[in-house]
Amino acid sequence: MAKKAISKLQGVERKGYIKVIKAVKSEKTGAYTFKEEVLPEDLAKNYFKS
Repeated sequence: MAKKAISKLQGVERKGYIKVIKAVKSEKTGAYTFKEEVLPEDLAKNYFKS
């Protein structure tokens, strides 16, 4: 089961960006790894659909 976590980053230069964390299952071992990215707020919802 995928884990979704969204935390808002604050600061003047980072305003409008969100740090997203997604659990991705490895096809080779079956273990889960976490992929972190900082995205604009409007692209965050599309990130979890892919």
